[in-house]
This record gives sequence, structure tokens and C-alpha cells, in this order.
Amino acid sequence: MNAVNYDALMQKELAGAAGKRVLLHSCCAPCSSYCLTELAKSVRVTVLYYNPNLDCAEEYAKRKSEQLRFLQETGLADFLDCDYAPEDFAAIAAGYESAPEGGARCARCFTLRLERTAQEAKRGGYDYFGTTLTVSPLKNAAVINEIGAELADRYGVKWLPSDFKKRGGYQQSIVLSREHGLYRQNYCGCVYSKQRLQQE
Repeated sequence: MNAVNYDALMQKELAGAAGKRVLLHSCCAPCSSYCLTELAKSVRVTVLYYNPNLDCAEEYAKRKSEQLRFLQETGLADFLDCDYAPEDFAAIAAGYESAPEGGARCARCFTLRLERTAQEAKRGGYDYFGTTLTVSPLKNAAVINEIGAELADRYGVKWLPSDFKKRGGYQQSIVLSREHGLYRQNYCGCVYSKQRLQQE
């Protein structure tokens, strides 16, 4: 069975989406850099910054500040902020503390953030909602896209499929991060990913 080419699906969708509005969940400025340069060629993007998984308020503020700076420097998207709500992540992580990285806890975290994005997209009348998460080589694009498609059905807003790591997207995000002097964190953001990094 052939894997779904989510990048090809995105290209096909964007070909007929000129001027449409996309609410794009962003985990951080470095990951958003390439995604935004691609999407802004054909659609109007608003970045949604909702990341309750971040392990402390300082990390949240630092990443948000870098996201805002990148948007101000490039003008690639508008910005929609959500308050730091670590209790949201704590609630979905409860009972999954020992789950392996990339496993059930991560899927629940993806769902948490994408559901908020779908809700805000519906409230704001956006044509699509999507995420930058698929640019990471450590994130399972199929899982993310399956969650997004399920939420699209639930909330009645179109999901923008993606696998931004394709066509050298992750490598290009590194180049763009360097060009803009962006803070590049070395862990996904949650306390569990930081613990794993410290154990390596």
C-alpha cells in the first residue's frame, strides 16, 4: 500500500485557492518560516499561536516573541495569539506520562492544538486550517493529517493537508532561521521531550 503524498495533495488544493484564508497553527518561528514562504504565494495566512505543551512560561514567551519578530520582518502572515494554558496540556497528558516520544501522548497533543485551530478557524470564517508541525522530520505527517481531516469533518472547516518536510522544506527552514537569526530550540517543547533530550 502506497503512502499518501500529503505534499502533492496540498499543492493540488492550493492551485485553486488563490486569495483564500488559512489559519495556520504554528509551533515556533523556525518551523513556520518555510511553511509561510510557501503558503503566502497563493493564500492569505494568519498564524495561530497556541502551544500549551511548552514546559514553562519563559519558553512560551521566547518562542512567541521570535514568531512575532519573524512575521514583522517578513509580513508573510497576520498573528492570532492564545494565552499560555499549560493546564490544557497537563489534562491530555495525564496517564500518558511514560508514553514513548512520538506515541499516544504526542497524538493527543496534536489533537489538542489542532482542535483549537479548527475552532478558531470556524469562528473566524477561515477557508482552511492547517499546521506547521509536518515540517519536522520527527513528526509523523500521516498521524497529523489524519487528525486534521477528522477535525475538519467535526467542525465543518476544510483541512489543508501538508507534509512541509517534502521538497527540502525542513532544510530550507534551517536556512531561513539562520538568515533571520531565529532562536532554534533543541526539543519540541514539552517537559517529556526535554527529559528525553537530557537522558541522551
